[in-house]
Amino acid sequence: MTLEVVAGKDATIHFDASRCIHSRGCVLSHPDVFVPNVQGAWIHPDAQPVEELLHIAKNCPSGAIRVLRNAPTAGQVPNAEAAPLVNTVRVRESGPLAIEAELQINGVAQPSPRATLCRCGHSVNKPYCDGSHAAAGFSATGEPVTAVFEALAARAGVLDVQPVRNGPLRLVGNLEVVSGTGRTCNKLTEAYLCRCGHSRNKPYCDGSHTAAGFTAD
Repeated sequence: MTLEVVAGKDATIHFDASRCIHSRGCVLSHPDVFVPNVQGAWIHPDAQPVEELLHIAKNCPSGAIRVLRNAPTAGQVPNAEAAPLVNTVRVRESGPLAIEAELQINGVAQPSPRATLCRCGHSVNKPYCDGSHAAAGFSATGEPVTAVFEALAARAGVLDVQPVRNGPLRLVGNLEVVSGTGRTCNKLTEAYLCRCGHSRNKPYCDGSHTAAGFTAD
């Protein structure tokens, strides 16, 4: 079981270990809430105010951490955060694709607007990143070439991620491709992004998955 749900007095923390990429931002910023290397309970929602817990969840790049208010009052948002104003996929240097959007996977709405998706081809939890790129020695730039693009009619809305069997990630919806340093590299409404690790045009697919014999659901 990868999902832990821990209720506190004012908020409940949901932690999905299968989505965690071990960025350790939660432990480093709040070791009182997420206590490492202990036996038994290690998540303590009452260690910080709800607003701070919500901030922790928003800074989790993989969506592994979600925080819900136990009894939201008028004007308070019960979930960790609303969908972003701009849908983005950030290309991490020699790492995964970090997506923030009103997210769907194969048409199924996701509980978090954030996810980190594998682009090295080695994750055992595809389409999600599980950190395998480090052990695999995956190397790929986080600074793609800037494409020629036009402004989108809308920058938000539903973004549907459709993993193609034995092929790339098809993303349908408003999307801005952003480099690791924050540069906008492209704007589009449909994209095919490499997830086999072999494309010569990363982060985009160039068909190399076929010659590489890449297999994935």
